[in-house]
Amino acid sequence: MTRPGRTAATKQKLFDAALRLVGERGAAGVTVDEIAAEAGVAKGTVYYNFASKDALVDALLRHGVDLLAARLKAAEEQDDTAAAMASLVDGMLGFFAEYPAFGQLLVSELWRTPGQWHDTLSLLRDDIVSIVRGQMQRLSDAGLLPEGVQVGTASAALFGTLLVIALDWQVFQPERSLADVRESVLSLVRGLRPG
Repeated sequence: MTRPGRTAATKQKLFDAALRLVGERGAAGVTVDEIAAEAGVAKGTVYYNFASKDALVDALLRHGVDLLAARLKAAEEQDDTAAAMASLVDGMLGFFAEYPAFGQLLVSELWRTPGQWHDTLSLLRDDIVSIVRGQMQRLSDAGLLPEGVQVGTASAALFGTLLVIALDWQVFQPERSLADVRESVLSLVRGLRPG
């Protein structure tokens, strides 16, 4: 008989350990033995919870994107487009401030060609960009996107911009506050509006 609370706690330990290691060296550079040691569990525990290292990394990517998506969906609750955009920026920057290694993993695996997790990442990227797209569509409908800018392009650009800015902040400018980075991003977004 399994214990759901214990299994969930073990999986979280494995996610945390894998995220730390994968964030430092990339998924290909980490072994199951290293993940188990970092999590403080036996190697068999990894295989009990996940069929393989690849399955663990796949689940880790899905878990992280689910957490990020939940934060970004808060923007959908805002009636005002400016407040919704601020909520979207807050959600993404806050997530990557809390999980900087996930940002490193996401960037490294998104740009690895061809990546082992390319299919999974494509689906997960589409999930996040679709949330951003919803907010960009609201801006477009309100006449707040420059003429000729396609919603899909603006959505991918904002997602990429926020991801890179969050990593740049964490790696090269950690002394900056979240509020400062947030305001810089929002100023940039406001500056792109027509007229």
